[in-house]
This record gives sequence, C-alpha cells and structure tokens, in this order.
Amino acid sequence: MTTASGPPPSRAGRLRVRHSLEVALRGAELLERKLRILRARHEALLRAEEAGAHAWRQRVRDAETWLLRGLFLGGEHALEAAAEGAGAADFTWREESTVGVRHPALPSCRIPDRSPDVATPGNTALVHAETAYRQVLLAGAEYAVARHAARIVGAEVARTRRRVRALRRHWIPRLEETLARINLALEEGEHEDHVRRHWAAGRRG
Repeated sequence: MTTASGPPPSRAGRLRVRHSLEVALRGAELLERKLRILRARHEALLRAEEAGAHAWRQRVRDAETWLLRGLFLGGEHALEAAAEGAGAADFTWREESTVGVRHPALPSCRIPDRSPDVATPGNTALVHAETAYRQVLLAGAEYAVARHAARIVGAEVARTRRRVRALRRHWIPRLEETLARINLALEEGEHEDHVRRHWAAGRRG
C-alpha cells in the first residue's frame, strides 16, 4: 500500500496488490460456499436436536408412568430388587466431517441384558418400566449427539460468517481502493511523461 511518505506507486506494486485482491476474492467465494454447506448442515442438526429432545422427553414420561405403577403395585422394595439386575450401558458414537468440521454422529447405546441369575422384576409394570428406561437411554444418546453436533457446527458457522464479513466489508474494499489509487497515480505519471516528451521533442524541433 502506497503512503504519502513511501515510495511512488509502481507497476510491480500494482501487480502485488492485484494478486492480493484476487486471492481475497477467491477466498471469500470459497468461504461463502463453505458457509452455505455449514448452514444447511446446521439446520438439519437443529431439526434433529429438536426431534431428539421431543422423543427423549416422551420416553421419560412413559418410563416414569410405568415406574409409578410398579411402585404402587410392589413398593420400594420391589424397585430395589429390580435395580439389582441392571447393568451399565455403553454409549459410543462416530465422527463425521462437514467441509473439514468434525462433529459426533451415529450414536450407539448398548444396554446389557439382565443376567439369568438375577430375578426378574416383581410385577409387570416394573418389567415395562425397565424396557421403557432402555428406550430413554437410546433416545437420550441420539438427542445428546445431535445437540453437541449442532453446537460444534453452529460455532463454525459463526466463525466463517465473521471471516466472510471481514473480507467483504474491510479487506477487499481496502485492496480495491489501494489498487484504484495506484492506477490513478500511474496514469497521471504516464500522462506527465508524455507531456514532457512532447515538450522536449518540440524544443529539439
């Protein structure tokens, strides 16, 4: 960029600024393309999060209904006996990449079956409650992964949007202004050189 105290504008300087401008324009186009893809993915993840939250809350309500019935029929002792056969769930997920942004996807929740050595719950309601809480875990896994993925992709959407805004509103206009000043200065210099040569030729003639 040429300043009042710096060297005069040159064709080499114009080439450098023009190259920087082309790089900035190309970068803005690529970032805008990335932003469109990320926005679409983010919207899909937000819908999945909303659906997952609804499904999870519904599963919780169903499970709590069966649990209350089981408590009413068998009391807390029956619930404690039923809980003795419950095993730890194994929650895993994979990762996906959306235009270079890695986020969790495809959750899996493995719940071990009740050991044959352990007695089954004391009443039918508790059996249904156990099945219902398994569904709670599965729905919760899907909800948690969709929510976390939506946060990751949403944060990248915001970062990419800021980068595009910085290029389009600040860096590119600044380069365009610099290039215009260099062009004007070079044109004025060429015009002055032409006038001087014309004047010198007239004197020699």
